[in-house]
Amino acid sequence: MLKPNREVVFNLIFWLLYFFYEWFGLAALSGDYASYFINACMALPLSFVISYLTVNIYIKRYYNKGRKLEFWVFQILTSLILLLIRRNINYYLIFPRYFPFARRVPLYSFGKLIVELVNLYLITGVYALFHFVRSWYEERQRAQSLLQEKTLAELELLKSQVQPHFIFNALNNIYSTALRTSPETARLVSHLSSFLNYNLYESRQGVVSLTAEIAYIRHYLELQQNRYGDKLDASVNIYDEIDDLYIAPLLLLPLVENSIKHGVANSVGPGWVRVDVSKQQDHFSVKIENSIEEGEGLEKAGNGGIGMLNVQKRLRLLYPDAHEFKIILEPHSYLVVLKIKTSK
Repeated sequence: MLKPNREVVFNLIFWLLYFFYEWFGLAALSGDYASYFINACMALPLSFVISYLTVNIYIKRYYNKGRKLEFWVFQILTSLILLLIRRNINYYLIFPRYFPFARRVPLYSFGKLIVELVNLYLITGVYALFHFVRSWYEERQRAQSLLQEKTLAELELLKSQVQPHFIFNALNNIYSTALRTSPETARLVSHLSSFLNYNLYESRQGVVSLTAEIAYIRHYLELQQNRYGDKLDASVNIYDEIDDLYIAPLLLLPLVENSIKHGVANSVGPGWVRVDVSKQQDHFSVKIENSIEEGEGLEKAGNGGIGMLNVQKRLRLLYPDAHEFKIILEPHSYLVVLKIKTSK
């Protein structure tokens, strides 16, 4: 069962109370409940229209957004139109039958028009007061909820930070022990430690040096080299000076992961992965190429996968009109070419 909208419930309750006030509240003074019932039926729609337009349309869409001239133009026009409608309905329909004494005042009497306008905006003011108090209360509730969520998130962050520190301390201890007994194991632990450190801490920055990103890729390839042994031939080649270049962190790893997945993991025989980095006058290039086998491996490599799609989405967000991304698929190789413009 659907829960009723709070806005609808609020309006139903408010305008029912207003209707009963116009009917029973005013009729109680004279005892003429029939006449004031008709008067309430006339007053309710006009009061609702001007109140709803003022609070939910004009204030929210115009005044709160700095479009104050439009706010006042619409507000004045609406007031004049509804004021004339209310005055004519009263004068020609309500007063002759139920309040004939009120016809003694001219139709467009300035004093009577002011009274009618005040009556219109009196209920509008009350409606706005209730509306903004309710909105303030709901906003306060949301703020408290967000504060609680923020506090929980900070606690979770503190807990999550304890685990990496423990891991790094453990890795350092393992590295110290392995350095004496197994230098090869120590080398792998060092690569893993550096890989995790970059992934957990350095990658939180908006941009990192291209040198750091390439070092991160080297650590990853070294770990994969240990996993696949002679089955994988991986190389990283830097052809130019890149110390002054920067890149968004973790942008290259999905491309290298994809090359491992389709270049070695799915192949029967040995495979190779090659990463080439070069610098031109107005951009730098990163080429990631891997071997693939014909048939099923070729078809899978061509799809790229979710990781490749995410990289392309990130590139469009991070480097709009400042990058080039190409995939070149050959019978025995899969090449990704990424070019990013450098600021002059």
